Order: sequence, then structure tokens, then C-alpha cells
Amino acid sequence: MTDDPKTTAARRRRTSVLRLALWFLVAAILALIVLVYVFGRQETAVVRNAAAYGSSFQLVNQNGEPVTEAVLRGRPTALFFGFTHCPDVCPTTLYELAGYQSALKAEGRDLNIVFVTVDPERDTPEILKTYVGSLSPDITAVTGEPALVQKMLDGFGAYAKKVPQGDDYTMDHIASVILLDRTGDFKGTIAYGEAPAAAKAKLERLSAS
Repeated sequence: MTDDPKTTAARRRRTSVLRLALWFLVAAILALIVLVYVFGRQETAVVRNAAAYGSSFQLVNQNGEPVTEAVLRGRPTALFFGFTHCPDVCPTTLYELAGYQSALKAEGRDLNIVFVTVDPERDTPEILKTYVGSLSPDITAVTGEPALVQKMLDGFGAYAKKVPQGDDYTMDHIASVILLDRTGDFKGTIAYGEAPAAAKAKLERLSAS
């Protein structure tokens, strides 16, 4: 029995429509796979990049002992770049951080303070030991060869520049405190002159992370 020409034509149209729908379905699945792959790679990159702030370094502390980026791990950390000849910003900031550290300790909270000099030519371990020792026994001061200190500054995106001042010089530098969690992940900053209540609230959140 031979199919009616109209029936045959209708069957062919249905077949064409089904074939076209199948191709659209395959294309949609492939597009979905590509999107999942691309976004999955992006998410992985974000997680990888967010793991730890800054770069590795090999310097020394105020006791002349080797210190690396490990000093920024294991404890919530307030990282500050400055120098001992600084007339106002640095002593004020470190004094305030030491006060917050003491208050948090009384509440059973932990805060690691790391002070990195931007003036290693003058800030020897001995000078740093006297400088931070008058503020808190739990401040780690960091110095080292100028080139290695500069490498660390570059790795952390910390600005510092020598400014001639008559026969001497001073240092222009980043004034914010950088906040890092226990894994070294960046958690924010405290600006110089920020309201004490706001600064302490940030440090309380940091110590709980």
C-alpha cells in the first residue's frame, strides 16, 4: 500500500521539525557545558586569588630572627607600614593598635600586630626593638635589606617614597592599617584618624574570623 503524497509530505515535515528541535537541544546542552566550564574556572581563579594577600618575603624581626609571610598566618593580624622617625602617623597608629590589642585580650580575643618599616636604612632590629617594646610586648617589627623590604612592599601594594628634607630625609608612605584574617586573607583597612569605635568594631570582627 502506497502512502498518500500529502501524508508523506506531512511525515517529512514532522521529521524535519523533530530533527531541528534535536539540533537545538544538542546546541543548548553544549552551550550549557561551555558556560559551566568557563564560570567554574573563573570561580576557581577567584578562590585561588583570594587565599592570601601579598607576596612571600624573607626579612628579620626586632630580635634579628628570620621572619617570613608565616608571621601573617594563624592569627588575625593588623599590618602596618611605617618608620621610627615618623613624627605623628606611625607612633599614633601603633599606640592605638596596642591599646586595641590590650582591650581585645581582656575580652579573650587575639590580635597580632605586625609593623614593617619602610625605612630599613635607619630602622635596624635594635632600633625597632626599643621602638615597639615601649608599646607592647606582642608587636612584631620587621626590617631587612632595603631591596628585600622594597620587594615586600611591592608585593603588598604598599606605597613608600623617600622625600629629601634638607640634609636628611623623611618617608612618605601608606597610612592605613591592613587587616588580615588567620589565613592571611585581606579583610579591609583602618584609615588613619578613623573613629575609635569604628576601628575597634573592625578589629572585633576580625578577631572573630
